[in-house]
Amino acid sequence: MIFGKIDYLNLLPLHIYLKKSAFPSYVKQTTEYKKGVPSKLNRHLYFRRIDAAIISSVESRRKKYKTLNVGICASKKVKSVLVKKQSESKEDASSATSNALAKVLKQKGEVIIGDKALKLYLQNPKDYIDLCELWYEKTKLPFVFARFSCIKNFSIYKKMMKNFTKSKIFIPQYILLDYSKSRNLSQKEISAYLKLIYYKIGTKEQKALKKFLANANSKIL
Repeated sequence: MIFGKIDYLNLLPLHIYLKKSAFPSYVKQTTEYKKGVPSKLNRHLYFRRIDAAIISSVESRRKKYKTLNVGICASKKVKSVLVKKQSESKEDASSATSNALAKVLKQKGEVIIGDKALKLYLQNPKDYIDLCELWYEKTKLPFVFARFSCIKNFSIYKKMMKNFTKSKIFIPQYILLDYSKSRNLSQKEISAYLKLIYYKIGTKEQKALKKFLANANSKIL
């Protein structure tokens, strides 16, 4: 089994959950992890190079994928999906959903996502538009940035993910310290950021996702 892994802060709780959960030994022994940015994992799943991943929500609508109500969600603010004010329009090559969201919200400028976006926002928040915040202002709904999607071994992955959204994930201090050093962010900033992120796609999130996907076709909100 090959699971796609996005090495962004927003999925750190999932990585810890998968590492520490008491899965059967055969599952742990046969599961490989393939790292990549969202757009890369989108392609890997499409071409069956991986079995499953939390991929861009705009890509997760493909009929050949089986999905779970697990993803990357935020409400009102996210700080890591941005458009730079007074800049030339430019998509983020590592993204799919965020580029589409910028178009849906009619925002022109450079799209920036991920940990680098978080750092930039924390340094100069007035220079950026938080697309999650703007989406909420227009819709009063949360936003689903990514969704668990699978093309192979769905029943096994479903069992693996069953308790994730119900689990309270403790992030060990040494892991926070490692990420603090590699991302050049303080542990306090990382912890505050992770409080903005949640993973259960409930009724409101499904409504938001449906609205976004409908508008992502026409690029009009």
